[in-house]
Amino acid sequence: MRLSTKARYAARAMIELAINYRGEPVKLKDIAHNQEISIKYLEQLMNPLRVNGFVSTQKGSRGGYTLVIPPDQITLYDIVHCVEGSLAPTDCVNNPGVCGRVDQCVTRSVWSRLHEVIVKELQSETLDSLAEEQIKKRTLLETSRPQV
Repeated sequence: MRLSTKARYAARAMIELAINYRGEPVKLKDIAHNQEISIKYLEQLMNPLRVNGFVSTQKGSRGGYTLVIPPDQITLYDIVHCVEGSLAPTDCVNNPGVCGRVDQCVTRSVWSRLHEVIVKELQSETLDSLAEEQIKKRTLLETSRPQV
């Protein structure tokens, strides 16, 4: 199984918002710059996150995006599921009716267990913990750069 660019970039954008959770709204251009994602692509990613109640927008010169839900209450699963939909490796995991062999298929249970492991792992990572990790990595990178 492979996550799409959409899922990876949405997670990175949400981490930026989590880093600035109590501050001013974050402009899309700042997220794009910090995470090296095109603004056009970010606009597409932010729409489902807004529609599903994870982020809100504020217009104007002091506008931008903010998290609606505290970052310690948003998991990586929430973000990925919002932009990707189901993470089941096969259709029969969520909808047994799509396959006439579901009662005799020995691999469906493997696909179901795989799905459970993926969901459990993604649910174990909160946006808050990922933001803390991102801050640490940025600090480490900044202190290890040679001074000019």
